This record gives sequence, structure tokens and C-alpha cells, in this order.
Amino acid sequence: MEKKRNYRASFIVDMRGYTEPIDTIFAKLRDVVTGLGGNILDFKTLGQKVFERAVDKKYLAGEYVQITFETDPSVPAAIKEKLRLDKTINRIFIESC
Repeated sequence: MEKKRNYRASFIVDMRGYTEPIDTIFAKLRDVVTGLGGNILDFKTLGQKVFERAVDKKYLAGEYVQITFETDPSVPAAIKEKLRLDKTINRIFIESC
């Protein structure tokens, strides 16, 4: 049995063309983490921030979300893979903390 570790996942959410309330995206992120066996310790919405270097001139700012959770070491890669094709999630950064 692998030892559980703490991780912090930062997400940039792309709200362009999304008509649902933003809380549905937050719920989806929570469900992905808990569905893969993670135990959420903290959930923060950091608000909308303007990018320092915008890759797309039509996308200059994004909604930032940070989730701190405890799980097995294999789960962060599974989270990235599960959200890889999701158009509402622009960036995913997961670090051990």
C-alpha cells in the first residue's frame, strides 16, 4: 500500500462560451479529485487574473482555482489525464506539498 501524500492542484478555467454557472465547473473539479480517491483538504477560488503573457489575444484572463488534497502518488497523473480534453480547463499544475 502506497503512502498518501499532500498535493496542491492549480487550475486555470476558460469561461469563454460557457453558459452554466461557474460553480458547476468547481463541482466537477471536486468530483474528479474525490472520484479518483483524493481527500480534499482545502478548496480556494482565487478569482479572475489577467495573464502576464497571453498566448491567445482573445483570451487575456482566466479564473484560477486551487485545490489541496491528500491521495496516493498515482492520482495526480490520473487527474491530468481525465481533464486533458476538457475545453473549460485551460491549464493544470499539480505539485507535492
